[in-house]
Amino acid sequence: MIYLDANATTPLDPLVLEAMLPCFSVHYGNPSSSHFAGRQTRALIDTARDELASLLGCKSHELIFTSGGTEADNLAVLGLARAHAHKGRHLITCQTEHHAVLEAFEHLEKNEEFSVTKLAVTPSGLLDPETLQAALRPETTLVSIMSANNETGVLQPMGALSAICRKAGVLFHSDAVQSFGKEPVQTADFDALSLAAHKFYGPKGAGLLFLKGGIKLEAVQRGGNQEGQRRPGTENPAAIVGMARAATLAMERMPQDAPRVAPLRDRLQEGILEGCPGVLVNGAEAPRIGNTLNVSFPASDAESLLMSLDLEGVCASSGSACMVGSMQPSHVLKAMGVPTARAGSAVRFSLGRAITPEDIEAAIGKVKRVWDRLRA
Repeated sequence: MIYLDANATTPLDPLVLEAMLPCFSVHYGNPSSSHFAGRQTRALIDTARDELASLLGCKSHELIFTSGGTEADNLAVLGLARAHAHKGRHLITCQTEHHAVLEAFEHLEKNEEFSVTKLAVTPSGLLDPETLQAALRPETTLVSIMSANNETGVLQPMGALSAICRKAGVLFHSDAVQSFGKEPVQTADFDALSLAAHKFYGPKGAGLLFLKGGIKLEAVQRGGNQEGQRRPGTENPAAIVGMARAATLAMERMPQDAPRVAPLRDRLQEGILEGCPGVLVNGAEAPRIGNTLNVSFPASDAESLLMSLDLEGVCASSGSACMVGSMQPSHVLKAMGVPTARAGSAVRFSLGRAITPEDIEAAIGKVKRVWDRLRA
């Protein structure tokens, strides 16, 4: 099997599993309990929180543990919008955001009398900072822009976008789920930031929201005092410990992983373009994270391509794993102005740290074989 779907999820690192195992057997106390067993588990969570805060350049109390990236995004968008509604009810996001962000904004617009502006992107998938500047209003309270797109890999100009929000006194949140571990991520430019552990070789069901100290947030759930009363419910110690270990390993390995993986992505792109005449790369004109390639295969459809590739032993995707089963073309590609037929034939290849040059050459041959068969 050649696994080219790392943007959907990554395998659990053996060192991460090793760190998690004591939480399943030895340190099983409820971290909210005051007895010895509970205090042992609480200490593990506190240590993990301190470790993650050090990596992100923030304070430990500024981290809120969640069940994953979707919950972190929902908590940021819903919690910040509601907590600051007395200052204004205008919100801004981008048309190419993950559905965890878009649907949270849509809920606020449809059900809670907020006004939402969804910014357009260029044909390459980039958001022009001037577009954000022009959309700001006196009643704008929150902007949410993802740092790296999960489908195309396009990197947004986060420094420029952050500076605009800071000057205007508007809260700035970013879904950094796809960029952490692939690009340097620090919290200094953000008021809120979402991460998910399973994107960087940690466990599924673990995420966090960075929230800058002093910023009010309305809890989305009710029923407990955990996470500073911002996210109630018994914490998942194993997942939290695993996330901290995975994040540390990701940051340690990034200087070696990123320069190694990017040329392999470029070779995959080159080989597909050479072997499959007429294919088109989506987002190629913009800066991209080095592991992601989104390709349209004209006169075909993504479902047939993916099924055929699967039979050849290649794991790829048509976009976000959260939207599997949807027959609609990618909203990201449509926002970039990609025609419906081309968007419907798009396949995303995303490389993980275990990929080898031999895997890439084999994948190129399999993609060409599938393309030739489907065209015939």
